Amino acid sequence: MPGSRPYEALRHRDFRRLFSGQLVSLIGTQMQVAAVNWHVYLLTGSPLALGFVGLARVVPIVAFSVAGGLAADRYDRRRVMLSAQTAMTLVAAGLALLTATGRDSVAALYAGTALIAAAAAFDSPARQALTPRLVPLQVLGGALSLNLAMFHAAMIGGPALAGLLIAKLAPDPAHGRAGLAVLYALNAVSFLGTILALLTMRTSGRVEAPPGGHEGLVESLRAGLRFVFGTPIMVWSMTLDFFATFFSGSLSLLPVVADKVLGVGAHGYGWLVAAPAVGALAGSLLTSLVPLPRRQGRLLLVAVAAYGGFTVVYGLSRSFWLTFAALALTGFADVASTVVRQLVRQLLTPDELRGRMTAVNMIFFMGGPQLGELEAGLVASLFASVAVGVTVSIVSGGVLTLVLAGVLAVATPVVRGYEGPVAPPG
Repeated sequence: MPGSRPYEALRHRDFRRLFSGQLVSLIGTQMQVAAVNWHVYLLTGSPLALGFVGLARVVPIVAFSVAGGLAADRYDRRRVMLSAQTAMTLVAAGLALLTATGRDSVAALYAGTALIAAAAAFDSPARQALTPRLVPLQVLGGALSLNLAMFHAAMIGGPALAGLLIAKLAPDPAHGRAGLAVLYALNAVSFLGTILALLTMRTSGRVEAPPGGHEGLVESLRAGLRFVFGTPIMVWSMTLDFFATFFSGSLSLLPVVADKVLGVGAHGYGWLVAAPAVGALAGSLLTSLVPLPRRQGRLLLVAVAAYGGFTVVYGLSRSFWLTFAALALTGFADVASTVVRQLVRQLLTPDELRGRMTAVNMIFFMGGPQLGELEAGLVASLFASVAVGVTVSIVSGGVLTLVLAGVLAVATPVVRGYEGPVAPPG
């Protein structure tokens, strides 16, 4: 797409409105993600309980993402998104009410997390399938770059605001719930931005049925799975992402790191949660301006190895700023691998299969880090000292990610030798 620049996508009304609404909504969502982890830590003080937050997220994604992909390829994508956004609004409002009235519990937090993940399993495929309709093809690359930058900006602003609000409204655990209730309520309000954008959108979200009508559900599902698993570079890139984030998925332990290892409290915790997104935002801006090299398979492997290496530094660090820097660099490395994987999927997937491809990818993309949070919590809980357990859990995960990248570099020529197109900036 020569000549395309990310900002050109904002000239198109429907994309601009949805972009703005999603930016507000994603900031609220990331505030709630940080708040839930801190809330669980306040209630339990347990790394294992924090790990189960990841399990609560991944089970609904595995259970419902394929159904979400089928819905995105069959039904009005705007209506699918509206239904999912409304469901997430109600869940966030429910958590705010339970917390404000003192009826919060770990079980309620797990249930709320699971319900939002189930709704996201329908929202994400519909949103990704709708985006190419909002802008002309020649600026689609810029639109995707803007969406990636928006996501990482929200991951910076959301946790940072969450940490500030928790520290300001609830400086000690005994009164922590008041501030957390405010965060959940703010998240509920933030969804209204996306809902309003969808309600005022002129672009149709309807999916035209093929001449012979839609395939049966089973055959439709088989077609999507045949395509994904019949494309070796796509399978291997998804598998690499899954296991790298499984081994190094330890961000749920940040409440313990902030409290027991670094002693920086809620304010420091919010910035540590935002740190990976700081690096990721820098990486997404760089990749929107600098073309990727042709040997993108090697870039993917190097990025995964760097992700594991910086995770080791994060686990060993006893300095707030070194920890912040290491986490930021994991985010930078993750973006490099994400851009390659996105290009592979976008270039190889026919439009009529986008929803199902996104659904399968969600299982890998979300399943790895969320199961990794559970694994990290389990390993950390094996040690009598919480600080020692957290360190062993994080460092061992980073080392295993390094080993994974090395093994695949040797054993998978399809990844090592993959040469994608030299993508222009944007």
